[in-house]
Order: sequence, then structure tokens, then C-alpha cells
Amino acid sequence: MTHVKTGDTVAIHYTGTLEDGTTFDSSDGRAPLEFVVGSGQIIPGLDVALPGMSVGDKKKVEIACDQAYGPSNAEMRQAVPREGIPPDLPLDIGTTLEMQTPDGQSMPVRVVAVDEATVTLDANHPLAGEDLTFDIEVMRIDAA
Repeated sequence: MTHVKTGDTVAIHYTGTLEDGTTFDSSDGRAPLEFVVGSGQIIPGLDVALPGMSVGDKKKVEIACDQAYGPSNAEMRQAVPREGIPPDLPLDIGTTLEMQTPDGQSMPVRVVAVDEATVTLDANHPLAGEDLTFDIEVMRIDAA
């Protein structure tokens, strides 16, 4: 029986949940997720959980935030004067906007607070600071 090892290409089905049980992502109804184990294509905590598994194996993996999307970084939140934001942009809490960095790269930010004078934008990954749980099943292994 073939076991997953670093460098193999695998296909997995997965469901990712937060600590409160809320599902944030799932491959249910889609093709399995394919990637090369150990290549950094997925979060580190999931990458290290796969070696040793075989096709058909299922596992529940609990991943601390530092092995997922990292801790939430307060420096990635910024209050912007309202007059600096075009009036036609929606500013509902949770809305994702695109900003440009000083070097011209596009960066997604989420609206996290709005008052009369400012809009607070957060450039952290939406799952930063969250401990995650994944239920995974290995569907295919292509040995390296």
C-alpha cells in the first residue's frame, strides 16, 4: 500500500471548520484539492498531517493559528479618513475592497469598522488568528 510522503502529488477531500463548528471551506460538491505535499502550496499544519496516510484514510486535524494563516497582526489594520475613500464604494462591515500598496501591487482589505470620520480596513487574511480543524480524506496519491 502506498503512503503519502513529501514530494507526492495528492488529491484530498476536506472540510475546514472554526472552533465554534462553523464551516469556512469544503471540497464537498467539487473536485478534490490537488497539491504537492511539502511544497508550501497549502497551510503548514495541513501539509505535515498528510505523510503516512494512504488512499481512503480519513483524519481530523486540529491546526493552531500559527500553523494556519498566522496570528492577527494589529499593524495590518488601518483607519483611513472617510474623505480618502470614493463615495460610491460600499462600506458595509465585512466588505472586501482592493487597495494598492506604495509599490503598485493590489491588496485585498476588509472593512472592519466605520464611523463618521474613518473607515478601518484590515489586510490580515480573514482566517488570521483562528485555530482551524480539517476533516480530510486522501483520494489519490501520485508518487514523486
